[in-house]
Amino acid sequence: MKKSTIWLLALVMFTAFFALLFLQVRYMRTSMAIRSQQFDEQVNRSLYNVMRDLEQDQTRDYLEQDMIESENRYSQYNQSRGTQQITRERTTAAITNPDGSETRIALDITQRSTRPQEQPERVFLSPNQGASTISKTQYDMQQSLSKRYLHERSLLDEVIFKILNRASNEPIEKRIDFNKVEQYIRYELSYNGLNEPFSFQIVNFNNKIVYSSPGFSTKYPDAVYTQILFPNDPPAKLNRLRTYFPTKRNYVYSELSFFIPSLIFTFILLITFIFTVVSLFRQKRLSEMKNDFINNMTHELKTPVSTISLASQMLKDESILKSPEVFKHVTGVIHDETKRLSFQVEKVLQMSLFDKQKTTLKMKELDVNDLVVSVANTHVLKVEKLGGTLDIDLQAEHTTIRVDEMHFTNVLFNILDNALKYRKKEEAPELMIRTRNEGSKIIISIEDNGIGMKKEDAKKVFERFYRVPTGNRHDVKGFGLGLAYVKKIVTDVNGTIRAESELGKGTKFIISLPVITEK
Repeated sequence: MKKSTIWLLALVMFTAFFALLFLQVRYMRTSMAIRSQQFDEQVNRSLYNVMRDLEQDQTRDYLEQDMIESENRYSQYNQSRGTQQITRERTTAAITNPDGSETRIALDITQRSTRPQEQPERVFLSPNQGASTISKTQYDMQQSLSKRYLHERSLLDEVIFKILNRASNEPIEKRIDFNKVEQYIRYELSYNGLNEPFSFQIVNFNNKIVYSSPGFSTKYPDAVYTQILFPNDPPAKLNRLRTYFPTKRNYVYSELSFFIPSLIFTFILLITFIFTVVSLFRQKRLSEMKNDFINNMTHELKTPVSTISLASQMLKDESILKSPEVFKHVTGVIHDETKRLSFQVEKVLQMSLFDKQKTTLKMKELDVNDLVVSVANTHVLKVEKLGGTLDIDLQAEHTTIRVDEMHFTNVLFNILDNALKYRKKEEAPELMIRTRNEGSKIIISIEDNGIGMKKEDAKKVFERFYRVPTGNRHDVKGFGLGLAYVKKIVTDVNGTIRAESELGKGTKFIISLPVITEK
């Protein structure tokens, strides 16, 4: 798959993901806003109904109180005037209709009198025209009822005015029952579909708290609702009911119970997709590097094979056998090319190790100092041939470690080969191998005076296929596997390795391994 195709797929997937995330977040915010608005409307409606109930209770209480007072005054008045007598008389009246027919009406005449044995007034209806006709009587009755209505209305207005005036002047704690307020609030909230816990306060017109139920708080202002009590009172004497809902946010955020799993799964998909894209790019990069490796390795293998083949053909010539110098040269070439071929095969084997999660190692106990001396002796001739020196400083006293002999030997070989490979051409190589103990670990340091590298390169040299840029130099061949192999082997034997380098001054590799102490 081409990189452009991978980038296109990644762009499409990221666009789709962020669009989906945007829609989810927007829908979530809209749902929460609607739920909060519904909560506000239900609470305000409930508190308004509570206010109406309190007004009705107050009016009813004052009317009953006024009625009782009126009855008491009337009773005292009767006692001072004498015994009241009530007489009722039923009278029948006949009304002549325009068509000549008659309609009879039964009239009940009631008279209240405090005079004993006083006869009630009688009403006489006569069909004759004059002062005592039916129409005249009907008119008089209507006038009497109208006067009575106006009188009763004036009395009622007076009573209402008295109620309003008296109520506004009384303190709020005398006008309402706090227990009833709580009952009204709970009933109205339940009626409007809210069963949330609440607490309330009664605040008078002086902003003084008259009553506060347990749990009331102003920590969250958006959870406190205010309703004016008795809004018909004078503006300067308005009292307020404040209600606090501690679980409002839980009520509103309950909508998130659906969105949170959706967002979690969306992010899981995103992480999975990112991992897939990164893996694709990594596999693409590794594939390209492996192809380059195979091409280079094929070339590197063909060269020694061709040289060995040519040398073996020369040995078939009997004239060469007669010349010891030529024979020695040919056998030396075969030997050198065989070592070179073996080294390249080892590189291929090293590469195969990275395809395994865990390297199969044949662990055994070894003496580090002995191993260092053995590897150093192998490289002394190479270093001296280049006019350099290889020094050894063995300060470690506890030197027993548990490693794979072959692979750990290759670790030291790779580091020393790199020291010679990246030496300064104008200077003789100077190598130093040291061992020392630090606590329960042994430290192996290999230092050179080569070309060195930048700090950012020193952090990446242990990555597979990574090669430090060397400008236009083409004499240094490699595949970026040596130090990656070193890192893997050291890690597999429970050790650590790091590189310290300065460009133009050299490089130092420090290996730390656990030491086996005698019991």
